[in-house]
Amino acid sequence: MHIELHFILILLLRMAIAAAFVVSASVITERSGPVIGALVATLPVSAGPSYVFLALDHDAAFIAQGALSSLPVNAATIFMCLAYVVLAQRRSLAVSCGSAVAIWIVLASIIRQFDWPLTAGLAVNLVAFGICIPLLARYRHVKMPLVTRRWYDIPMRATLVATLVAIVVSTSGWVGPRISGIIALYPVVFTSIMMILHPRIGGPPTAAVLANSAWGLLGFGMAIAVMHVGAANFGSAIGLSLALSTCIVWNLTLWWNGRRKRMAP
Repeated sequence: MHIELHFILILLLRMAIAAAFVVSASVITERSGPVIGALVATLPVSAGPSYVFLALDHDAAFIAQGALSSLPVNAATIFMCLAYVVLAQRRSLAVSCGSAVAIWIVLASIIRQFDWPLTAGLAVNLVAFGICIPLLARYRHVKMPLVTRRWYDIPMRATLVATLVAIVVSTSGWVGPRISGIIALYPVVFTSIMMILHPRIGGPPTAAVLANSAWGLLGFGMAIAVMHVGAANFGSAIGLSLALSTCIVWNLTLWWNGRRKRMAP
């Protein structure tokens, strides 16, 4: 098979696999309410496939270095969520989502200017979440209205994540691990939630999903740190497996703790 055709077919397959993950997660989010939806949305359904495909093309050192760039970007994501949640209470989708995405891009652009050791990335996350979690708490408890899916929902979500994977995979050898790690962390799931749910059920219920995601995102940040340490010391496969396990255990713990509190009275 011709080399270019082989590359295109493999790329399309990777795009399809990643899109299937994100679409499945977003459908669960719509049907399960803001709390469970947030836990699903903060699983690595977008960044995970991107990093798996990067690991197929690059060595463990590339993955470990990319994780160091991804870690502070996780802090940018929680500020993006805070901006959207606050604006969505009264503003339109264009203003709320547009402003939130713009904040993420600005912060990610600043982050890429520096080399981030593990301790600095962890410190930035602790500061960011220490600020944002208390501010988001008041927006968490909103009843989720019934969602009626439209014909273009799934194609739009699939296109968003497939495009992200295509960019990450096809440009990784050119831009290097730092930029690849930043691009891989673009919050595709959150963006699709904003774009699909806000016009349909309103800003506050949509914002509740993102507000409930704060603790899950904190665990996701820890998983990125685990991936860096695991990939650097034991290889990409172990690093990615440990990161996924961290996310799952963290989110299950959050779910169990929330369920225990609800049943306590």
